[in-house]
Amino acid sequence: MENPKPASFTRHRSPGRPTRKQAEARNNLLLDTSLDLFLQQGFERTTIEAITAAVGMAKRTVYARYGDKETLFRTALQRAIDEWIVPIDRLREAEAENFEDSLLAIGRILVANILSREGMRLMRITNAESIRMPEIGEHALRQGTGPTVAYLADMFQRRLPERFSDPMEAADVAYSYLQLVAGGPANIVAWGVTLTDEQVERQTRTNVRLFLHGVLH
Repeated sequence: MENPKPASFTRHRSPGRPTRKQAEARNNLLLDTSLDLFLQQGFERTTIEAITAAVGMAKRTVYARYGDKETLFRTALQRAIDEWIVPIDRLREAEAENFEDSLLAIGRILVANILSREGMRLMRITNAESIRMPEIGEHALRQGTGPTVAYLADMFQRRLPERFSDPMEAADVAYSYLQLVAGGPANIVAWGVTLTDEQVERQTRTNVRLFLHGVLH
């Protein structure tokens, strides 16, 4: 009589520790979700408990990683700025032989960027929280806008050297360009008004022409 064969079974692997990629994805979800909650509820009313519940993470993990709510907020804000900012190489590649065409192409990129979900979230949250933490507004301006202003000022000096011999004036005019071309549609949308793509394009063209007319005359 043959011996019975042992019953077969499937060995289940223990889930073990998450990989570095998985841990990074979880952390990015934490930062992204926390920033959404800070925007929806405000910094003061948003709790670590609400954030951890939204992402399914233990409070002790968040506290061990960031220490407190303000550090988490600032880290989330910095990551959002880093991911939102337009690479300078992309702006440089948009330059054309004609100066107005360059301003229009660059303007379209900047307008689309500020009107993106990430751009409007950053704008709204810094406007809301900079009253209580004025340094975050300065930080967002320096980190998010500073490199773009420096690039634009350099372009103005390269393209119109007879007009912009003073670097400080070139930087001031670069800020004006951003406020007029990108800030115009952004402020309207931030007030809750919906703009069609056609309206955004028309306003971008109009604002570029106004800017160019002011610079050249």
